[in-house]
Amino acid sequence: MADPKLTEQIEAFVGREYGRVYAWDRVNAPMIRQWCEIMGVDNPLYTDPAFAREAGYDDVVAPPAMLQVWCMAGLDNENYPPGSTDENSFEVLKLIEGYGYPAVVAVNTELTFERYIGLGEKLYYTSRVASISDEKTTGLGTGFFVTLSMPFYSERDGADDEPVGELLFRVFKFKPAHSGQPADKADQPKADKPVAKRPLPGVSDDSRFFWEGCEQNKLLIQRCTDCQTLRHPPAPVCIQCHSFNWDAVEASGKGQVYSFVVMHYPEVPPFDYPNPIGLIELDEGVRLIAGLVGVNREDLEIGQRVQVEFTRFDDRQTLPQFRPVAQ
Repeated sequence: MADPKLTEQIEAFVGREYGRVYAWDRVNAPMIRQWCEIMGVDNPLYTDPAFAREAGYDDVVAPPAMLQVWCMAGLDNENYPPGSTDENSFEVLKLIEGYGYPAVVAVNTELTFERYIGLGEKLYYTSRVASISDEKTTGLGTGFFVTLSMPFYSERDGADDEPVGELLFRVFKFKPAHSGQPADKADQPKADKPVAKRPLPGVSDDSRFFWEGCEQNKLLIQRCTDCQTLRHPPAPVCIQCHSFNWDAVEASGKGQVYSFVVMHYPEVPPFDYPNPIGLIELDEGVRLIAGLVGVNREDLEIGQRVQVEFTRFDDRQTLPQFRPVAQ
């Protein structure tokens, strides 16, 4: 049960608004191009002025998913442009922490867009505490879900600024759950608990060949027999020529880390944590997601060379994983 004093103070925060945070730069083509390159986006509407004009725009436009990027501070989280507020829109987290809720984890974000953003626009956002939940208990612990609403605007000279989108950002501020038995039950025998097994993949007629190949320690990639295009994940139709005809070829299993993430929370049995997951670009040109083994988080690098190895789990499935190899 939450402290009534905390509950009263929390309620006073709901609806509180915070000032503007400006973008360092106006919307510009070089940043759009670099973002598209990093994210693997090849829509010509974002990079080809002629194509954008034929589509009815004055020039290239920014990908909607870039909305949050324009107003980010940079490597220094406190380095905001002149004119930006110095208020801490998450100050309520400090209040909650003072009542014994030390941990925090980002839960989810939601982006909505009003329209495309064009070159030269100057953006900013404001913040408002949209909601704070009652005390909740989850697998991580007990605490409060705090949601911030961040509407984005395009600044207009001599006219009302125009809303262009909104970001909802939600975090969980909590007391971590403590595992283990109470002291008075420490000497009691523990009942046997079933050991969690890795979930089995969904297998369809399109993907069955891939999993059967794994059982034979083969990394098989789907290939269109009409235009020879390789594709992964498997699909019923070629993404290039729309043919339904395909076979499979065995990949070398060599490639490089195109991107990666290291999962820490929530910890889901039976996986080990921290859990490094890689987006692997095979030498054949396709990409697939797989676990990384034999790596230290500090040593992971984009472009790092890797080689597939097959691991048997729970005596019921074989999965491809990738291990770094010498350059």
